[in-house]
Amino acid sequence: MANFLCLHGHPGNGACMDIFTEHLTAQGYQILAPDLRGYGKFKAKQAFAMQDHLSDLSNLIMQPEYCHHRFILLGWSLGGILALELALKFPDRIAGMILIASAARPLSSHPTGVWHEVANTGLAVLLNQVFPTWQFPKQIGRRSLLNYLVQTHSDRTYAYITKYGAAAFLQTSRQATTALSSALKQGYDRRSALTKIKQPCLVIAGAQDRHITAASSQETATLLPNSTWICYPQAAHLLPWEIPDRLLADIDIWLEQNDLID
Repeated sequence: MANFLCLHGHPGNGACMDIFTEHLTAQGYQILAPDLRGYGKFKAKQAFAMQDHLSDLSNLIMQPEYCHHRFILLGWSLGGILALELALKFPDRIAGMILIASAARPLSSHPTGVWHEVANTGLAVLLNQVFPTWQFPKQIGRRSLLNYLVQTHSDRTYAYITKYGAAAFLQTSRQATTALSSALKQGYDRRSALTKIKQPCLVIAGAQDRHITAASSQETATLLPNSTWICYPQAAHLLPWEIPDRLLADIDIWLEQNDLID
């Protein structure tokens, strides 16, 4: 039996993965979508390191109710990096892996946000929450940090950002941000280990991603021995909230092609 372990990004929480969990649950899969340490309801009272996320996830899949299960890993952004680490640590427990907007050597072309872009981000989300049918919040969003995260400034995309993104941002702890910043400063690079991952992998990116570039995601796909690469031209880092129908359809096709249908 293969279950799904869905891992969110930063800032994020398990609820941000609802776009996947609801679809996969309807297909009969059992799903785990935990809050990582310092995110959502998993409170962090003291400083921690990125390695602690891996320890938490290792403990989770070794719980008695899960210890005999194999997992399909689905990781978005930071979640994809943790998925890579789990696949390397527990090769016999992993049936397959889906990486979304992630990379073994994540590179960014995200410019430093100026004050008005930061302010416009909050304003766009707030106005969309109050007036979801207005186009004005989307116009502000194009002049905010959201312009580096999405290419599709649609009502549907903003509904996801407002429902999930805003709460996830507010629930992300200072400790989680510090842990991620420290790891990035040290330079994360697991390219040399990718040949050890023999399971089928699906690597997905948005061509306009500035947060983790599509080029770095493609490099990961090239180095994985058994991978499928998909890049959507008019999408960016939040592509699950931009093109959910197309994304989920392609995941379904990949699952079937690799005999991972539940």
